[in-house]
Amino acid sequence: MSKSFTDAGNVPVNEAQPVITYHPVTVDAPGRPSPLQVKVSVPATGTDLPVILLSHGHGASNFLASMKGYAPLVEFWAAHGFAVIQPTHLDANELGLRDADLPDAPLFWRDRATDMHHILDHLGDIQDQVPGLAARRLDAERVAVVGHSLGGMTAASLLGMQVLDPADQRAKDLSDPRIKAGVVIGAPGSGHDLADWARENYPVLQYLDFSTMTGAALVIAGDEDLNPYFSERLSYRSDAFALSPGSNKTLLTFFGAEHIYGGVSGYDAKETSDENPDRVATLRALVWAYLRSRLFADDPAWRNAIDALANAEQPVAKVDAR
Repeated sequence: MSKSFTDAGNVPVNEAQPVITYHPVTVDAPGRPSPLQVKVSVPATGTDLPVILLSHGHGASNFLASMKGYAPLVEFWAAHGFAVIQPTHLDANELGLRDADLPDAPLFWRDRATDMHHILDHLGDIQDQVPGLAARRLDAERVAVVGHSLGGMTAASLLGMQVLDPADQRAKDLSDPRIKAGVVIGAPGSGHDLADWARENYPVLQYLDFSTMTGAALVIAGDEDLNPYFSERLSYRSDAFALSPGSNKTLLTFFGAEHIYGGVSGYDAKETSDENPDRVATLRALVWAYLRSRLFADDPAWRNAIDALANAEQPVAKVDAR
């Protein structure tokens, strides 16, 4: 039997509008082994648009792990008032660089954060390349970052998480004060109990330190997001909440969610082992509400969303805050 799906679960959101998408936009990034290209998605109307930088995961798919993926999230956030900028990071499968003899391959974890720095450095140039956007303006004072999986590590880095590899003498701090809030979805956690497979294939994950992650963050985890290739510990994906300092952290745990959270990386994506469009609808609406209230202090969207979540007949997630 067919059924209709909601756009936002039972979370109250503002009225949706058509979305305009423009890509590729090339961002100046000297010395990068491949041009930094981004996709820009904006609502059809509105000015002084708040910005979401979206960092894709490192998945095995050919194109979802690039600026071409994450349409279920991007289209919703743009329809409800955000300008969403999606870079194709160097680890994207379509670039063919994962096996290249380049620093930090195959994850290119450091370059991912640097990509976001470049985007913020050239926000005005990006705005000027998208027809009609310069007159409407991107709001450089209201910028957030969202990342899924390895993209969650990118978001955490921009919020202050550091990689303390003793063999790496480069600067540790990749945070950016221009980013006012972040959302970390299914990110790698502390490496103290990292599984042998991950230690061998992605050794950098041994050195993640959240004690300096001071930026405001919503950390999203699934209570069935357990991958023994990375950790046997179910709380691994919520370490960004548990191990980071400050009272500006919130943990959102989705019931029954595995690593793709119902299908965040793409519509009907084969990699989604827990397909659930209603979960995706609720997740993207909650992220929207959190960022609205973080970037606009007088916006009650997050409080309203939490009330709706708590009053649902069958709650799909729980919230812990400190």
